[in-house]
Amino acid sequence: MAGLTQSTIGRKFLMALSAMFLLIFLLIHLSVNLLSLFGEEGPFNAASHFMGYNPLIQFAMQPVLIVGVVFHFVMGFVLELKNKNARPIKYAVAKNSGNSTWMSRNMIISGAVILAFLGLHFYDFWIHEMNYKYLEGLAIDEGRYWEELHAKFADPIRVAFYVISFVLLGLHLSHGFQSSFQSIGARHPKYLKCVNTLGTWYSILIPLGFIIVAVFHFVTQ
Repeated sequence: MAGLTQSTIGRKFLMALSAMFLLIFLLIHLSVNLLSLFGEEGPFNAASHFMGYNPLIQFAMQPVLIVGVVFHFVMGFVLELKNKNARPIKYAVAKNSGNSTWMSRNMIISGAVILAFLGLHFYDFWIHEMNYKYLEGLAIDEGRYWEELHAKFADPIRVAFYVISFVLLGLHLSHGFQSSFQSIGARHPKYLKCVNTLGTWYSILIPLGFIIVAVFHFVTQ
């Protein structure tokens, strides 16, 4: 591990692995959130209660997730700083490559906004959950989750920030998805076409799903 973090290639490889872990998490997280579209009497409360009180999820998977999120963003900022330090002299005119998109050159910007969004998301849900279960020690209520989620999206400013953040997440994923697979060696043309297609659909559908959830709860207040 120490050897991997000392080289640029090693750091990119570890960042790619953390990105793939987060890609899987986003898919699972969205799947649960979409259940809230079926209403207060739907399966969302049962799924959320299971996730919230399952020891394996709470005390094994949740800490791994937090470490994965922190590692991914810290490594992203480290790689960006390393790249900038490797180019101390800036050209008077930026020569953007025809193969380089704005997002690929500014992943640090979208990453910073997404990090700010995650701070709000943790405040809205994770900190609230920790306070409910461990600080206040309130009684188990298996039917509270849908109502709590619904109430969070009553504020149009919060909804707007969520929507903007998910749009940026989509742009971030549009480059990061393909980049992650290339960093672990999927560079052969027969793989790249499939990865690029899958990455395009993933970067559209996952953020769109989260946006639909936020807008649905706002308009059904």
